[in-house]
Amino acid sequence: IDFFEEIAKYRAARRIWAREMRETFGAKSPRSWQMRFHTQTAGVSLTAQQPLNNIVRTTIEALAGVLGGTQSLHTNSYDEALALPTEEAVTIALRTQQVIAHETGVAATADPLGGSYFVEALTDEMEARCYEYFAKIDELGGMVEAVKRNYPQREIADAAFSLQQEIDAGERVVVGVNRYVAEDEEPIPTLRVDPALERKQTDRLQSARARRDGAEVERTLAALRAAAGNERSNLMEPLLECARAHASEGEIVESLQQVFGSYTETPVF
Repeated sequence: IDFFEEIAKYRAARRIWAREMRETFGAKSPRSWQMRFHTQTAGVSLTAQQPLNNIVRTTIEALAGVLGGTQSLHTNSYDEALALPTEEAVTIALRTQQVIAHETGVAATADPLGGSYFVEALTDEMEARCYEYFAKIDELGGMVEAVKRNYPQREIADAAFSLQQEIDAGERVVVGVNRYVAEDEEPIPTLRVDPALERKQTDRLQSARARRDGAEVERTLAALRAAAGNERSNLMEPLLECARAHASEGEIVESLQQVFGSYTETPVF
């Protein structure tokens, strides 16, 4: 939720992308130098206490994403710290994007904060620290090896722990949580999923399985497993063939698990 830090993060990412595409990969087309990315507001910043405050948090985060140059955006609903969002909460999240897009004018200018001494300095620092991480990951043998050694997981866990310590100690203010707390807060309405919907979806799946060509499903799943076993294969076309044959998501996942296994993250201590 740190407004300027998020803007600097996106600006640094765009710089790094453009440089690496040109200098490392030798990309010639200027279009390939443009980093295209999606932004989702931070679920970790949503609070169960005084949840309507989350509308403000989401708005600030969404605005930072736009000012940083995002091409697409997802805004979280204010009640997601409590349950799946209600229709009202989802609508407010959507309207937040629409107000930013149509009423503020911030989307009409590319890199509107470029040239600000603070934003430029923060972007430079963010970029330098990114390259420090890249160097560390390279030392570990690449990202796959780093994951096997729990390096990124440990960094995330340590950062989350440090943040929580700051909140618990009151060093980082979270409105409604450790300051400006409401003692007699009224609960908000939350979504309750009707169990009948689960039964309805199960019935739909069984009906689809009864109508489809079982032999064709098995053929496409076998082709998917074969492609997954070949490191040089692109899985997109076999996945599309499975979908066209009406293989279920569970069947597709199970087929891939037969080849790749199931990843179990080792504990981070």
